[in-house]
Amino acid sequence: MAGITKRVTRLSDGRELIYFDDADTALPAGRAADARPPVPRPARPALRQDPLTGEWISIAAARQNRAFLPPAELDPLAPSTPGNLTEVPGNYDVAVFENKSPSFGPGLPAPGETADLDTIGLGRSLPGYGRCEVVCFGPQHTGSWADFSVSRARTVVEAWADRTAALSQVPGARQVYVFENRGPEIGVTLHHPHGQIYAYPYVTPRTKSLLASIASYGPSLMGDILEFEAKSERVLIAGEHFTVFVPFAARWPIEVHMLPHRHVPDLAATSDGERAEIAVLYRRVLRALDRLYETQTPYIAAWHQAPVHAGRDEIRLMLQVTSPRRAADKLKFLAGSETGMGAFIGDIVPEAGAARLREALHGLG
Repeated sequence: MAGITKRVTRLSDGRELIYFDDADTALPAGRAADARPPVPRPARPALRQDPLTGEWISIAAARQNRAFLPPAELDPLAPSTPGNLTEVPGNYDVAVFENKSPSFGPGLPAPGETADLDTIGLGRSLPGYGRCEVVCFGPQHTGSWADFSVSRARTVVEAWADRTAALSQVPGARQVYVFENRGPEIGVTLHHPHGQIYAYPYVTPRTKSLLASIASYGPSLMGDILEFEAKSERVLIAGEHFTVFVPFAARWPIEVHMLPHRHVPDLAATSDGERAEIAVLYRRVLRALDRLYETQTPYIAAWHQAPVHAGRDEIRLMLQVTSPRRAADKLKFLAGSETGMGAFIGDIVPEAGAARLREALHGLG
């Protein structure tokens, strides 16, 4: 783990808490215990099927009770203090824990229990098995990747890979998704720098569409996309293991993709060298976004990974970073065409967007 140390413990209500200490950490080995009294876990969400699309919707009412933009002194992701007992009992570098208000779980299917996910019917409902985790990138209440060291970025990547491997083994898990939301403009409810990991009990609609595209085009689709984009003027960074580019058919005003040069289905399958480069390149991309305007740019960073049991020889790990920001004081809202029909209309020519990002990248380490 490149000198990174993993420490596993439990919170007072039984949820797992995992510390990942930087290779150059200054923290002691010991960790404080959760001083909060145990409280019951929320009821497991229920999946309901939309018969118009066949998609499954998680009805997770407990999420209504989660914290909403609390002040710094009540930050639930900061290290605990006597006046603010939080999700993390003591100081940390990177901390991962089971979400208190999950979209899936708690609870796992019984041995041998299977679910028919493909049949279309009316009033179909299934248990919302799965697992949701929060990844805290550091103890500070605010900040961004521009503030993190390469060592810290590397620790976060190791946490992602470790948790992808672990959640892929969760009974009933069919796909693992690593992501980060930043900015209240896209619905963030906590200022604290953090991301999340979902273990879905189904293959997501976006990935089903990709599987259909691969079935139509052929198994070499993602490798061919890399070769096509690598020859374009939309390339932002050509690394040893990854290429970063603005895609040919970008939907969003700001959209950046990153593909590995060899086929790897998920973060767990990456090598130490690839993880080290992810830390550097991902950090550069997010720092560049913050140089586009005088204020921080909101974004969603999505690590698309192959499902646990399908398409692993065809679907390649891909990072997609998107932002609705189309000008300093303008956002792209999903209006009639995008929301009603799922038909995107692009506001920015992708080649122009790539040129702006290359300028922002200039001089970044």
